[in-house]
Amino acid sequence: MDTMKKTNSRDLLKKQLNNPIFKKEYDALAKEFTIAKEVISLRRKANITQKELAELSGTSQPAIARLESGEYRNLSLTFLRRVGKVLGVVPEIRFRKSTAA
Repeated sequence: MDTMKKTNSRDLLKKQLNNPIFKKEYDALAKEFTIAKEVISLRRKANITQKELAELSGTSQPAIARLESGEYRNLSLTFLRRVGKVLGVVPEIRFRKSTAA
C-alpha cells in the first residue's frame, strides 16, 4: 500500500517560500494578480457567478474567467469600468516609478 504523505497547497507554498529564489519570483508575480484577486473577492461578495457577471457587464463568461485568472492580454479600461459598475466599484489606474534596473 502506498503511504505517500498528503500535502495541501498552503503547506507546499509555505515550504517553497523558504527558498529565496522562489520567494522573489512569487512576490513579483503576486503583484500581477492583484486585479484578479479583487474581482474574485468582489464577485463572491456580490454572490454572483462568472456567467452572471459577464451577462450584467455585457461580455462573455470566458472573458471574466481570463480576468480572474490574471490573463490580462488586451484588457481595456472600458472593460474594467463595465465590470466594476456591476460590482459597485470603479477601477483606479495610476503610474508608479519603475523598479526595473
